[in-house]
Amino acid sequence: MTSDATSLESQTRSERGFVDTEASLVSIGSAKISGANKLRGLLSFLGPNNPLPAPITKHDVVWLMDNVAYRGSGGAWHAEFVSATFEGDISAKLVDIVGDIAGCVGLSKGDEEEAIIERRIVPFVRDVLPGRQVKVDIHTQDTGRLRIGPGGRNGISSDVKKIPTPVDSSVVLSTADVPEGAQGLLEMKTVFAEPEGWAIISDIDDTIKITQTSDPVGILRSTFISEPAPVPGMPELYAYLQTLVTAEAPWFYLSASPYNLYPFLREFRDGHFPHGQLILRDANLMTIPGLLSNLTLGTQQYKVDRIKKVNRWLPKRKMIFIGDSTQSDPEAYGEIYRTYPGWVKLILIRKVTDVASVGKEEKNVPARFEAAFAGIPRDTWHIFEDPSECQPLLHKATSS
Repeated sequence: MTSDATSLESQTRSERGFVDTEASLVSIGSAKISGANKLRGLLSFLGPNNPLPAPITKHDVVWLMDNVAYRGSGGAWHAEFVSATFEGDISAKLVDIVGDIAGCVGLSKGDEEEAIIERRIVPFVRDVLPGRQVKVDIHTQDTGRLRIGPGGRNGISSDVKKIPTPVDSSVVLSTADVPEGAQGLLEMKTVFAEPEGWAIISDIDDTIKITQTSDPVGILRSTFISEPAPVPGMPELYAYLQTLVTAEAPWFYLSASPYNLYPFLREFRDGHFPHGQLILRDANLMTIPGLLSNLTLGTQQYKVDRIKKVNRWLPKRKMIFIGDSTQSDPEAYGEIYRTYPGWVKLILIRKVTDVASVGKEEKNVPARFEAAFAGIPRDTWHIFEDPSECQPLLHKATSS
């Protein structure tokens, strides 16, 4: 158990058997560090300071993540570019891994749902490529060339770059310049956000996407089998909110899910909600046990840390936070409000009652919310069950 675990997280993990489930999964679906060059492997420990980054080859898989640009020092545009690189070849043990996951969630051998597991498990079983550098062409008036990375040991690169000013649009497309044959998510969008205006930070699981479980087997089923579905009323609420804050307002979707789920969550976002930057967790080396621990340990500190980063980018924006009661959104949002007085204008927390959750009653009692939002004006935070009740609150907040 990490020192960042809250009492509710510890209770949930203990009573729901997370440790035993993680132990049973530790030998499957665990991508390893790839690369025959030992020197480059050692240098990858240096992360962005690696003096000998490796180029992308035609056999690799590259992901570029959508991002938000902000005005940095001197008014120049900057953005954090996040990329991930993997081996193109998939582990020969994929069939066995799928079978093990299927058995863990109670499926019979040969069940048709195994095909869904196989498709979704791939990002967890590709070997990660450390120390790779990705060339990215950003299509502003004069196409600029950026070198992203090199990435660290987990194959993920997070690199802040100065970028050219857009001319005709607040959204700019970038593409990875990779050898023919390389695959992945080779295009990304950058939303250019001026210093002032509105911005939204939203949680994902049980805020906008139905998860409804704090059970490890339930999490595996919702991640690798179930068709992702939006929380009823939330797509309509977010569409309404977008009309209030205008199309130029940046959105951030903050989740404790690992970056392995980026394609899955990006597709879900694009199908139901406004475009926005997905901020995911990179705390483990792409493992199935890591998925479970990421979603259940240290979520408050993780979210506070990432929201502080957004504050560094957009300290003058007026923020709306939206989350739910299943994890630590109230505590994280309350901490941020008190840390940056005046930055957050409205906090909306969905009271989740339709979930078989350990400590559900404790998570939803008024005393919890009063403690989480101690010292915060009562008209700034609202606990809701029906998303439609938030519309007048949003209208009032954005009209003031």
